[in-house]
Amino acid sequence: MKVESVIGLEVHVEMATRSKMFCGCSTNFGAPPNSQICPVCLGMPGVLPVINHKAVQLALKTALAFHCQIARTCRFARKSYFYPDLPKNYQISQYEEPLATSGWLDISTRRVRIRRIHLEEDAGKLLHPEHTCFSLIDFNRSGIPLMEIVTEPDLRTPEEAVEFLQKLRQNLRYLGVSDCSMEEGSLRCDANISLRPEGQDSFGVKVEVKNLNSFKSVRKALAYEVSRQTDQILAGEVVSQETRLWNENLSITESMRGKEEACDYRYFPEPDLVPLTFDTRVLDMIAGEMVELPQSRRLRFMQDYSLSDYEAEVITAEKEVADYFEDCVKIYQQGRILANWIMGELASLLKEKKCSIQEQPVSPELLVELVKMVNDGIITQTAAKEVLRETFATGKRPAQVVEEKQLAQLKDQDTLQSIVEQVIGENEKAFHDFCQGTEKAIGFLMGQVMKKTRGKANPKMVENLLRRYRDGRQKT
Repeated sequence: MKVESVIGLEVHVEMATRSKMFCGCSTNFGAPPNSQICPVCLGMPGVLPVINHKAVQLALKTALAFHCQIARTCRFARKSYFYPDLPKNYQISQYEEPLATSGWLDISTRRVRIRRIHLEEDAGKLLHPEHTCFSLIDFNRSGIPLMEIVTEPDLRTPEEAVEFLQKLRQNLRYLGVSDCSMEEGSLRCDANISLRPEGQDSFGVKVEVKNLNSFKSVRKALAYEVSRQTDQILAGEVVSQETRLWNENLSITESMRGKEEACDYRYFPEPDLVPLTFDTRVLDMIAGEMVELPQSRRLRFMQDYSLSDYEAEVITAEKEVADYFEDCVKIYQQGRILANWIMGELASLLKEKKCSIQEQPVSPELLVELVKMVNDGIITQTAAKEVLRETFATGKRPAQVVEEKQLAQLKDQDTLQSIVEQVIGENEKAFHDFCQGTEKAIGFLMGQVMKKTRGKANPKMVENLLRRYRDGRQKT
């Protein structure tokens, strides 16, 4: 019997607000434990929550981006459960009246429907010191605005689940809704997975894998569950409906508890918060603040700047890189050349120096100046790489670096002829191979000339000289 997996995701996104969901405490990451708390986020008796206006705006922006139907009125609810880092013994969330429903996001293989988007607050964080018999609680995270995005069970493989999360993360970062840093916990997900015979419409028994905080963990945990549940089904065993945790060290999922149903949480309307009502004016205002999303931008870059599908995909992967590219193209209309410099040499420097494109010193004006010098034949491609590195390190203009380091392209015929003759004399075998028709040998010889001239020799002149000497040798 062949089986297929059915996967749905519940994605939790910490939103990019300066204060918490229902109080004014800071949301800065990395502060000392319990330094960003107040009676509201600690659930003290008598306190009253106040809805964070910015969090609602960001959730509406997300709903519009994912083609959701936005509720004209939505309401918060109390989700009751006991956990040590949940100080009120309930979480303010949304249940029967979520902010938005019925959206979608396309991945390469299918359209993934979004069942609902709703707002809630985060819980605190439990810390378990090694070699101790106690746990510590940090309430700094308690009350941070969370947006939960719940998909329909439309995904079929772990790879599809990861692709969906990657596209979701990219869109949320473009929108400015969240930094989506999985390392800091601002994007994490629970995955629901069941198996069924291939071709069957009804669902199997659902297992939830909680708190997956990396793409790698999502892929590995779901792959493990596919294998585990398949073995159980083929052995005639019954798969238990339960919640499991991913053990990163052992690369297995482990049973945590029996799976709760909605009734176990005893949802009821939050009595301390009035319903939210959205009129057309509010939604029009949010729509007017929307940015161009990556899929649309990728297609436009291909059309307007003649980028290949791959080039457009890389350039639009991050909004800041795409913005930088467009700033460059506004100055110098050579899209493909500029894209290759941004994807290649500049990206390598950013990775090496561990900084973002906003933090680095090579402004669009400086990169364009460098590219123009290459295209105008003032410096070679090889010299340009040295110039870019120096500009990156010092902030100096490329023209100044070229002058100071005397990197202008060497075009003097007599000088180049002398260097070419010297290279031929030092590399007789390579030159002999070139004369015998081994075309790739000319690349080696040109490289030797470039090495002697520190990349300043005019490549076309060097190539012409080498071919002239080859023709002369062949005639003799």
